[in-house]
Amino acid sequence: MAKLKLRGKDLRHIGYPEGPVISVAITVMEQHYRHHSLEAALALLERILQEPAAYREEEHLGRIAEKLIVEPSTEIALREAPMDYAVYGKAFIDDGALRQMDNAMRLPVTAAGALMPDAHQGYGLPIGGVLAVRNAVIPYGVGVDIGCRMCLSILDIPQEQLEKNASMFKRELIAGTVFGAGAEWKPRLEDEVLENPLFGEIGLLKYLHGKAAAQLSTSGSGNHFVEWGWVDVADNWEVLPRGRYLGLLSHSGSRGLGAQIAGHYTKIAQELCPLPQAVRHLAWLDLVSEAGQEYWQAMNLAGDYASACHRQIHRRLIKAVGGQLMARVENHHNFAWKEMHNGEELIVHRKGATPAGAGVMGVIPGSMTAPGFIVRGRGEQASLHSAAHGAGRQMSRTKATQSFTGHLLSKILAEHKVKLIGGGLDEAPGAYKDIETVMAAQTALVDVIGKFYPKIVRMAESGEPRED
Repeated sequence: MAKLKLRGKDLRHIGYPEGPVISVAITVMEQHYRHHSLEAALALLERILQEPAAYREEEHLGRIAEKLIVEPSTEIALREAPMDYAVYGKAFIDDGALRQMDNAMRLPVTAAGALMPDAHQGYGLPIGGVLAVRNAVIPYGVGVDIGCRMCLSILDIPQEQLEKNASMFKRELIAGTVFGAGAEWKPRLEDEVLENPLFGEIGLLKYLHGKAAAQLSTSGSGNHFVEWGWVDVADNWEVLPRGRYLGLLSHSGSRGLGAQIAGHYTKIAQELCPLPQAVRHLAWLDLVSEAGQEYWQAMNLAGDYASACHRQIHRRLIKAVGGQLMARVENHHNFAWKEMHNGEELIVHRKGATPAGAGVMGVIPGSMTAPGFIVRGRGEQASLHSAAHGAGRQMSRTKATQSFTGHLLSKILAEHKVKLIGGGLDEAPGAYKDIETVMAAQTALVDVIGKFYPKIVRMAESGEPRED
């Protein structure tokens, strides 16, 4: 039987804080629990994280527990029980995501929440979690890739040209995109977002301006993509008549700029807002504090930057294939908004959730072989005017890599007539929930206006480290 091998990111994924506890936990588990499977070891470590005091007296596990225990007098107390919240598609949401959402609903600043049908466990707030709080902002409630978004452009080129001239569309897609951690576009581009005065007013942003300029119009790793495909429009969209069109769809965020902002202000929040270890990543900043105001401004700038990246990519590719823009749908997730709910202004965090206010348009992607959905929000109050942001993972990246082979992925792509450039086994279609099932769980949240079918997909190369 293979010996247990743990990595720091395995522990961080289940909520372990940065610091000595990670190295202590790895050492204890690999020395004394080396015959545990990875899943069993992580389950045990998660139980210790949730109730460290219960393991304090144990010979080996007590060493981990001691590093997790914070004296009660230094912690902000949580509610005894979570507030009620709506859950969509609960039958196919993992227990870890539900537990994280329960914890978020115990924060003293929480006013309301909801969990979307694509939800899965993340850091602090689950992916697919929607959390409304009073007079505060939670950097990790927004997420690392601030302002990550979808952008769909529908062009005047007949859709059959995508098959007839596939080599040209593939060539321009490769030439017009750059993917991966630290990726830069050369030569550098000019864009009004880089002229934002905040780059000269906030120390961190001043330091990050060069990185932002270098990475403008690039895409990250992981599940980020740019792809050509078909768009089928139904009868109920006023912008375009019913029919099939050529579309360009992209998914990416604020690159290194957003990641650095998230990390910097999360550390400040954790210093100012000591919480129990299980919810440490949900530390908040008072919105009227200097740090809170700085983060709010930096977050909004990162959102504008992410939008500029999409705009530049789409401009370049549309020009390269000789098309004209007919319609565009763009929406973001991993963000916080000031919104009125039940007569009260709240800060609504959507970490991997799509804004779905009444009449608000959005795109909810499936996978590299499954269709994405063009939707219009219904303004459902129970979901805090939100919907899913995608199909949602049903396998971790590690499990997906172990479950699929290159041969199997190639077979799946061929069956769906999809050409993949880059990508890895961790993004195999089977790693995701069934998008049709996810959409069926949120009919009260959005109306479907059309579908996007991917045909030529560009992603980061397999094995790229994740920056965003």
